Amino acid sequence: MGVKKRQKRQKGQKGQKGQGGQRGQRGQRGQKKGGRAAARQSGSMASARESSQSSMSSQSARLVEISLPDGSHVSGLLMLPEDSSLLYVMAHGAGAGMTHPFMERVAMGLGARGVATLRYNFPYMERGRGRPDSPPVATATVRGAVAAAMVHAPACRLIVGGKSFGGRMTSTAQSESALQGVVGLALLGLPLHRPGVAGTERAEHLKVVDVPMLFLQGTRDSLADLGAMRSVCAALGPKASLHEVDGGGHSFKVPKASGKTHEDVMTELVQALTAWADQL
Repeated sequence: MGVKKRQKRQKGQKGQKGQGGQRGQRGQRGQKKGGRAAARQSGSMASARESSQSSMSSQSARLVEISLPDGSHVSGLLMLPEDSSLLYVMAHGAGAGMTHPFMERVAMGLGARGVATLRYNFPYMERGRGRPDSPPVATATVRGAVAAAMVHAPACRLIVGGKSFGGRMTSTAQSESALQGVVGLALLGLPLHRPGVAGTERAEHLKVVDVPMLFLQGTRDSLADLGAMRSVCAALGPKASLHEVDGGGHSFKVPKASGKTHEDVMTELVQALTAWADQL
């Protein structure tokens, strides 16, 4: 009898251990499932935040169509803050289109200060070609963009310009025939000459521009010798203003040793542009 009792007790202990082990395994599996569910929930929340941020960004700029003299069209992105009284028609540089981060940051920075923007593609960029358009095609596109700005924001005064090539083509258009509704010209990194070949020939057309001009230039710009840029502005007289970004290259990037971030520089550019525009 004593032996049988001991065997029963041993079987009971084994059963309890087995049940405990099963409960532990089920608990661990439950914890794993819970962890995976939490991870999925966290991932979904992150995706939702990213989707929301993307949606907010896409909603802030409206896609518009810009008509050209030959019957073709290019795309534009219009940002029109409520109660805007000023709009900047902004052309891109030779190597990047209207959605480049630089263009986006300028547009967002100006928008935060109540300035509307219309950035747009030149035909070669719209069609995915590498070679920039000829000056006649580019200046015709500038005129098309200005006309579109007047349609979409008739209550706004216009300033025109852009980055590098786009700014140069805009100033060329303005010099050939005054752009309707334009009260100022703001150029971000005017390519005054080829790299390493200082000269001012590309600035000759600016002499006949009859609206105030703002030149935003990096002091280390390989396409605009600082001394030559200062001479150009001095020759143009009071209608020209020069804002120098200390240490900035043609893309306005500055050395780490400067202590400034790229965001600092972008803020500086936007503040300088709005301060100048407020005086027009």
